[in-house]
Amino acid sequence: MKTLNRRQFVQQASLLAGTTFLPSTLISAQKKRGKNAMQLSLAAYSFRNYFRFMKGKTHKFEEPEMTMYDFIDFCANHHCAGTELTSYFFPADADANYFKKIKQHAANKKIAISGSAVGNNFSLPHGEARNAQITYVKEWIDNSKIMGAPHIRIFAGKEPKGMSADEADRLVVEALIDCCEYAGRHRIKLGLENHDSIGNAERLIGLIDKVKSPWLGINLDSGNFRTKDPYKDFERCAPYAVNVQLKVELQPLGGKKEPADLKRLVKLLRQAKYDGFVALEYEAKENPYEAVPGILKEIGKLL
Repeated sequence: MKTLNRRQFVQQASLLAGTTFLPSTLISAQKKRGKNAMQLSLAAYSFRNYFRFMKGKTHKFEEPEMTMYDFIDFCANHHCAGTELTSYFFPADADANYFKKIKQHAANKKIAISGSAVGNNFSLPHGEARNAQITYVKEWIDNSKIMGAPHIRIFAGKEPKGMSADEADRLVVEALIDCCEYAGRHRIKLGLENHDSIGNAERLIGLIDKVKSPWLGINLDSGNFRTKDPYKDFERCAPYAVNVQLKVELQPLGGKKEPADLKRLVKLLRQAKYDGFVALEYEAKENPYEAVPGILKEIGKLL
C-alpha cells in the first residue's frame, strides 16, 4: 500500500467488483478532460449552520435555510461536477425512498454525488457503544449505495481517557477491516480522514497499511494536519487519497490559523497523479453564501 496510488486503487477495486464503480457523470467528464482530470465538488458541511437537521435532530439554524435539495442545486449552479452530502444533515426519517429521490434530483441537475461523510468513533472499547458505531457506518454504506455515492468519509475517532494510542489503533484497524469487507461487497470506498486523534501523515498511513484493503484509502483533509509543515504531510498522504477536502486555512502545530496556498495543494495532488474529486469544505468565519462561490471559482480554475 505504500506505493499504491489512487489509479492503482481504482484498478484493483474495479477488478474485485467485476465492474467500475465510478459514476457515469464522472466517467463522461474524464473522457472529455483526460484521465488525470480532477473534479470539483463541495461538502455540505460548508453550510452546517444553515441545515435544519443535525445528526437526526432539529437544531437552531441560520437563515436562509439550506435543505439537501437546495445544496445540490447550489453545487450545480456554481459549476461543480460533484456534491458531497454529509450524513449529519439528512432528516431523521430519511429512508430508501428519500435517498432515491436525492439521487434522481442530482441526476436531473446533471451532477454526481461524489460521496457522503459520517462522524464515527472506532477507538471505543469493545461493547455496545462500539458496535453501534460499526453499525452506523454500515448503514451509511447502504444509504450511499442507494444514492450512487462511491465514497464515504470516516473517522478513527478519539481514544477514551486512559487508553493508549496503540490500543486505540488496534481497535480502529479491527473495525476498519470489518467495515471494508462490507463496503467492498457494495463497491463503496471508505476514506479515513486525518481527524480527531490523527494529526499527522505517519499515523494515518500506518493505519491504512495495517488494514491492507483495496476499499480503504485516505480522505485527505488539507486543514487537519497539526504538524510543523502541513504541506509535507499532505504530500505524503496524496498517493493514498480516494477523496480530497480542501480548506482555505491551515493550522500548523494546532495553533493559529493561516491562509492555505490552494495552488500549492493542487500542485501536490497533480504530482501524485490524483484524479478524483476535490471538495471544498469551507470552515472560515465569513458567510458561506457569500464566500463559497468565489472560492469554488478559484479552485475550479486551478483544477
